Amino acid sequence: MNDALASVIDLLDLERLEDNLFRGQSHDIGAPQVFGGQILGQALSAAHCTVEERAPHSLHAYFLRPGDFNQPVVYQVERSRDGGSYSNRRVVAVQHGRPILNLAASFHAGDRGFDHQFDMPRVPGPEGLSKSIDIQDSIIDRVPEKMRRLLAHRPPLEFRPVEAPKFIDPEARPPRKHVWMRAWDRLPDDPELHRNLLTYVSDYELLGTATLPHELDFSTRPVQMASIDHALWFHRPFRVDDWLLYACDSPTSHGGRGFTRGQFFSQSGELVASTAQEGVIRPWDPQKAG
Repeated sequence: MNDALASVIDLLDLERLEDNLFRGQSHDIGAPQVFGGQILGQALSAAHCTVEERAPHSLHAYFLRPGDFNQPVVYQVERSRDGGSYSNRRVVAVQHGRPILNLAASFHAGDRGFDHQFDMPRVPGPEGLSKSIDIQDSIIDRVPEKMRRLLAHRPPLEFRPVEAPKFIDPEARPPRKHVWMRAWDRLPDDPELHRNLLTYVSDYELLGTATLPHELDFSTRPVQMASIDHALWFHRPFRVDDWLLYACDSPTSHGGRGFTRGQFFSQSGELVASTAQEGVIRPWDPQKAG
């Protein structure tokens, strides 16, 4: 199996310390802190370990502090409710004795009901599009050292952007982008694994959508970006080892915060999941920060 994919699968497999207490390892993706998607995926995995015969349909989380990728993270699960149809769990991710994330997740066995969805955006398919890692490798020698470490990271999924990434084309444009994604290798038939992996990668690409309507050259104008919160809804069954279209937009940015939304479509056009995120996004002055 692809090394990056196998590494993330290992990260999402938590060690059970007590009935409601779990520990997960961390890894470095080239950013100054733990990747937010790792904490989200592990927190959902911890919550799911305390629920039987119900699948998650939504999660809502707040990032409280940057995580340290040199240390493991402990997840404390509170079994808030087990009702006739729904179960709810609250998870606190702790590192160095302090919470770094609060997450609430809801689980449901599924019911029959009405069915509708938005149409999938009409964009080119993944065939023939360049891989993100090839695009990044082509410019890695021309970017600052801090950005070079991030671009050198190998994600667990293959990404193929429909539009040119912002670090390639800094011009202002409408705040919408589309990225095809798929796991590098075929995965086991385990819906929980596919949901946890989608939770992990839902933090890729999303917040950067809020930079698109602004002319920004990241190599010359530093920008501070950090997730504040994250929400994710699972609508229909899916596999992350089949192509998924991640359609992102940013309705607004104001007050040093950007708001972004995303929808995941299967290649056949089914809307399988939706996400939303608000994050810090503002010009960064290294001298003032120092």
